[in-house]
Amino acid sequence: MELNLRGKSVIVTGGGSNIGRAISLAFAKEGCHVTVADIDDGAGARTAEEAGKHGAASAVGVKTDVTKWDSVLATVRSVESRCGAVDVLVNNVGWTIDRLFMEKTREEWEREVQLNLWGMINCTRAVLDGMIARKSGAVVSMGSDAGRMGEFREGVYAACKAGVIALSKTLARENGRHGIRFNVVCPGMTVPEAEEEIGSLSMWAQDTNRAFSTPEMQARIGKAYPLRRVGHPDDVAPAIVFLASDAARFITGQTLSVSGGYTMI
Repeated sequence: MELNLRGKSVIVTGGGSNIGRAISLAFAKEGCHVTVADIDDGAGARTAEEAGKHGAASAVGVKTDVTKWDSVLATVRSVESRCGAVDVLVNNVGWTIDRLFMEKTREEWEREVQLNLWGMINCTRAVLDGMIARKSGAVVSMGSDAGRMGEFREGVYAACKAGVIALSKTLARENGRHGIRFNVVCPGMTVPEAEEEIGSLSMWAQDTNRAFSTPEMQARIGKAYPLRRVGHPDDVAPAIVFLASDAARFITGQTLSVSGGYTMI
């Protein structure tokens, strides 16, 4: 299958660890110019170095806070200056701590909204002017099966991811005439396979979430999945790359679950 991604410029937010790292390396293998936009500049730099070894046309890490408009805009401008354009944006940043709605603090709610929804809004708006001017571009955003079905202990996170899905559909309708495509990939439980995949600021670095990464807990959770296992970052990355590529040139406004059959919508 010809993806026609070689030489394209790709920004992956939260690209330094977990699913974002796998996505960054997958685009690197296609010969892209990869920008790893991550608030953890150490993780971003390490992944960019790794991406260079995997065949990226170029790879740099740029410290980016997706909740801050000035930070996002500076990152996009730096990529446009270095590569000439942003051809693909992957809105990958996500964060939650599993807790019942009534047990969560307002601080947690606000952080979830800022990272999961406002981050996607900021980054998407920042690349759109250039994409509209060039009459081309692809935006692939990370949703969640929680946003498709609602999920126990993930109320505000699920609401944010549902917002990502709805906004992507609206933007697909509004910007299809400019040749820009918007799609969403929804993972289920996706657990890093190795310690080096977990960034220091990652949600998986928190003790609360680390409890889900033990083999015993993964086996228990896997029973809820038709394929009888939880996902890993390398399971999700190929779907992102495909939707960003010319092979998916007639696909827009769609939501694809990559979750071992956890949802079938």
